[in-house]
Amino acid sequence: MPTDFGAETEGLAVAAAFPSSIKGRTILVTGVNRKGIGYSTAESFASQSPQTLILAGRSTEKLRECINDLKSAYPDVDYRALKVDLSSQDSVRAAAKEVLAWQDVPTINIQVNNAGVMNIMDRTITTEGIELTMATNHVGHFLLTNLILPKIIAAAKSSPKGSVRIINLASAGIAVTGVRFSDLTYEKPASEMPKPDEYPNIPMMQMFELPVDDSTTYFPTISYGASKTAAVLFSVGLNDKLYEKYGILSLGVNPGEIKTELARNTEPTMLEGMLKKAEAFGLKWKTQQQGASTSVRTAVDDTLGLPAEDGTGAFWTDCQVKPAPSYATKKELARKLWEVSEGWTGEKFAW
Repeated sequence: MPTDFGAETEGLAVAAAFPSSIKGRTILVTGVNRKGIGYSTAESFASQSPQTLILAGRSTEKLRECINDLKSAYPDVDYRALKVDLSSQDSVRAAAKEVLAWQDVPTINIQVNNAGVMNIMDRTITTEGIELTMATNHVGHFLLTNLILPKIIAAAKSSPKGSVRIINLASAGIAVTGVRFSDLTYEKPASEMPKPDEYPNIPMMQMFELPVDDSTTYFPTISYGASKTAAVLFSVGLNDKLYEKYGILSLGVNPGEIKTELARNTEPTMLEGMLKKAEAFGLKWKTQQQGASTSVRTAVDDTLGLPAEDGTGAFWTDCQVKPAPSYATKKELARKLWEVSEGWTGEKFAW
């Protein structure tokens, strides 16, 4: 296993190290726009001649811009634009139906669930009754992945075990809180949340001068952290259901801190204060390409295998395995999240 990949490694360099894991394959990346790491992730894959590269995002115009730029550099790839709003289950179902209808794309070898929102300042509940951050960052990906899974399974049937992968983008936000199973819509104060799995890390947030305490109900940093913990638990759940039966591997990824549009919803004064504190604590910003590298490595490194029973290997940062809170890797919590997610979507995915 290469150990020289790190925080400054670019996605293009990782892709170049594993060309045979990309060439001729079909890859789907969500959350692709020119100013985000979704684009850099797609760019890294495009550099090594995949058969088909499916770029998913909310704006057809932005997807076309990405495809035009990628085509100019890598013209031999079959690019597909997939319009999807992950906060809307109707939109997700329509997108999945479109993918399943592509007869000339019978398999999907790699799916990178990259899309996300951050710091929705006001508590917002979707028409399905789900808090908006969780709906977008986790539930939309849960539904999309399961609906198109027949094509992922089809790829796995003719591929080496563990080479077909589903990568879920988490973040350092998993340190903030577990999934709030006791209060999924944020109506209760933090003091009522069970410790340690659901009680938020109030002291850590206060270090960044965020206005939270035991009386806090909804706060955007907490909802974001819960959604990113869900991303890692989703990978744990996918491995539990798919690895032994189909040979499909899933891993959770923290891309690091990159100046993208992700924080666009944050109240400006709060964002400025958080960034100043983070930089004082030694935060180092990454470029878009550096932000893509961990997603690319976990997607294509053919030396990687199933995480250990204790969760080691489920969570990656700076192109390396990193420890995660137990509430992000416990199988019983992954199974609980799967059941809750089935309830949210109104479908059973037994696999």
